[in-house]
Order: sequence, then structure tokens, then C-alpha cells
Amino acid sequence: MNGTERENIKVGISVRVVQKQDQRSGKLTDGVVQKVLTKSRTHPHGIKVMLETGVVGRVKEIQTTSCD
Repeated sequence: MNGTERENIKVGISVRVVQKQDQRSGKLTDGVVQKVLTKSRTHPHGIKVMLETGVVGRVKEIQTTSCD
């Protein structure tokens, strides 16, 4: 799924985000979405979210859970 479209981001899903200070290095942080901060339908750099840990970043990957 695409992290640049708001409709794909829901509270409670697992994502990987890049924080502002990590944009140059590209370091990703794992977490669970607590709040969607971007109001627009899409954003080219990823939808901004707040994770349950309080970390704010833009979604780069949406973690998929397998039901094996």
C-alpha cells in the first residue's frame, strides 16, 4: 500500500516512518499510528502521522500482517 495516500493510513496500523531529523539518512522508525496529522488527501513525501510512542514522521512503508 502507498504511504502517500491518506485513505491507506488508519489509526492502529503498523507503519515505518521517517522523522524530520532522519530525512537525509533515510532511517526508518517502526510504530503504530495513534493519529493522522496530514489533512490533505495525498502528500508526495508521505502522510504525516503521530505514533503511539509520540514520534512524528511521514509514512514510508505500511507493514502488512500475514495470516499464515
